Amino acid sequence: MKHLIKKAIATATLALSASGAFAADTVLTISSWAPPGHGMNAILWPEFTKMLEEASEGRMSAEIKYGLAPPPAQFDVVLDGAADITWIFHGYNPGRFVASKMIEIPGYDGNAEAASVAYWKAYEKYLAAANEHDGVKVLAMMTHGPGILQSEAKVTSLDQISGMKLRLGGGVSGDVGAALGATGIRVPAPKVYETLASKSADGVMMPMEGRASFKLFEVAPHVFTVSGGFYRGSFAILMNQDTYDGLSDENRSALDSIAGATLSRVAGQMWDTIDDIGAATMADNKSELLTEASAQDAATWEVLKGPIIEGVLAEVSEKGIDAQSVQAFIAAEMANN
Repeated sequence: MKHLIKKAIATATLALSASGAFAADTVLTISSWAPPGHGMNAILWPEFTKMLEEASEGRMSAEIKYGLAPPPAQFDVVLDGAADITWIFHGYNPGRFVASKMIEIPGYDGNAEAASVAYWKAYEKYLAAANEHDGVKVLAMMTHGPGILQSEAKVTSLDQISGMKLRLGGGVSGDVGAALGATGIRVPAPKVYETLASKSADGVMMPMEGRASFKLFEVAPHVFTVSGGFYRGSFAILMNQDTYDGLSDENRSALDSIAGATLSRVAGQMWDTIDDIGAATMADNKSELLTEASAQDAATWEVLKGPIIEGVLAEVSEKGIDAQSVQAFIAAEMANN
């Protein structure tokens, strides 16, 4: 694990060193809410900055600022112009981003890179019509890797989840928790460690990356997984619309050249990388800490996830979107990626 973390930090350092070689005329402010060592800040934002500088031939750069607002308020930080760019987790704002749940439903086969690229394409083709990001410029869509159960006590079957108090981030993870009979506790990711350490929750549903990014291996050593994961998490990278419109034609074209599918792919690759780093925390005693669902539980999960998927399709359809076509489109895109 230490080797992988050092490699990620070294990559970030090289990217930041490269950024220092430019004297940019325009420096965009990035609002970020995860710890500095999280992949978003240690890998993705430095890579984005490097891409931006290279595409604009040094005219544009970016810098991260922390603590501008809590995670659920990040959309409004950019909407109001307190920062130029941010990233949001859609599930932190229940009912505000319904269409985003299409990427979160269980059943898709593939890694975060494939899912993030498919998500961007689905957003352009179908989901943007829901107009859920009104007032801001969407630069990329992304999703983390498969959601898993991480807990203090060892869980060996789906039945044991019933009655547990679980931190659930919102979106489809909340639907999954309800279907499994868990009591949901909603706190942002940066608060998960203290929530578990204080015994306010028995466990959490997050991707594997959380074991390292948020040090969950210390407070939730055990992992229970189902094939494909319980859910995925939906994120967007957003930009203040006035800032975007105020760029010169040349700079706007440079930004456009790295946004969309390109940035979504880079973001997905980052999530896959930090999932690997998270998995490395279990390398020494994986057989004791990791439990994969039995064949019986896998069959049970197949039954349980059906109503979850149907519920999301119904919600999204009410937005005037052909949800079944979106589901099929994402699955096909992921298979071809």
